[in-house]
Amino acid sequence: MLSSQRSLFDIPRDVCFLNAASWSPLPLATQEAGRKAVARKGRPWLIDQEFPFGQYERARRAAARLIKAGPEDVALVSSIAYGVATAAKVLAVRAGSRVLVLQDDHASPVLEWMSRAEAGAFSVETVRRPGNGDWTEALLTAIERPGAAPVAVASFSSVHWSDGGAVDLARVAAALRSRGAALLVDATQSAGVLPLDVGALDPDFVVFPTYKWLLGPYGRAFLYVAKRHQAGIPLEQTSFGRRCVRADQDIYFKDADYVGDARRFDMGERDHFISMEMASIGMEMVAEWGSAAIVGRLAMLTGRLADGLSAADVTLLPTRLRAPHILSLSFAKGLPKGLIERLAAESIYVAPRLGRMRISPHVYNDEADIDRFIQAFRRLAA
Repeated sequence: MLSSQRSLFDIPRDVCFLNAASWSPLPLATQEAGRKAVARKGRPWLIDQEFPFGQYERARRAAARLIKAGPEDVALVSSIAYGVATAAKVLAVRAGSRVLVLQDDHASPVLEWMSRAEAGAFSVETVRRPGNGDWTEALLTAIERPGAAPVAVASFSSVHWSDGGAVDLARVAAALRSRGAALLVDATQSAGVLPLDVGALDPDFVVFPTYKWLLGPYGRAFLYVAKRHQAGIPLEQTSFGRRCVRADQDIYFKDADYVGDARRFDMGERDHFISMEMASIGMEMVAEWGSAAIVGRLAMLTGRLADGLSAADVTLLPTRLRAPHILSLSFAKGLPKGLIERLAAESIYVAPRLGRMRISPHVYNDEADIDRFIQAFRRLAA
């Protein structure tokens, strides 16, 4: 089993940080790369003209490796919302059809469709939170409901951000494909942890950022675009999205046709000399550890949590329905007021999410962190 990687991070022993699903600390190597990058930007005349392109492709390769994609199928974007907006511009949603989203899903895979529904004459259908916590069955029921309008797109998080419920993407993708519907996956809470093979799954779009489980900075995200959509019009019109629009040549607009792959969807002002390499380092670390090793470690930690809380007055999703790296506690009378703050006062950090307590360890946590949380929780929640 993968051991704790705490030594790679600047986490004091008295800090119990169990909130990777909100944001992760940066590895020491990433922090150092950031400091060097700031200095580099401070002297831009020393930057080789080809240097940025090497950074772009390193990050693109690192992101593609996580989902078993080709780098030519991955675009450099700034956020989940940017990726979803790109997908919504490319996908043709038929009038009278449905776009499926999840109840209380994060705003990013939801709001874009809501903003387009009236003008596009389609409906956004919210798949209600299932009483048994099974998001997969809830989605399949909505997709297959007799007499309902046809599904055009399903846009949702592969792991629900508030309750940690995991969607069986293979089953849902197959059901959508049989109906000619598109699949957009927000992999924010799963990329780098849960295995994802876009070749086998065949989604239309997958988008994920680096600032949570991928141990990277804000403002760096990646959009997988299936080849069947790579002829679409990008969200932004950029010179580097075209074959040959360059300032270092005599004719500026020499060839304004789009490049032929997902690179056409790269965001504008992608020249992030500071954060691009930082994002690559975190993704490369995660890829080297491997999904199986990470899942094994984090499932052990959340299992230890669940066992330690078995006598507490809280409800957890069954193991088979939840992601192995997120544990969400529901309370019969709601989240006790001030409990999150009392834990934080003891340097134990978790997150309140929609009336639940979300606990999300990562590879820098160890068994001592888990045992400390359990002891503090029992005392403070009593």
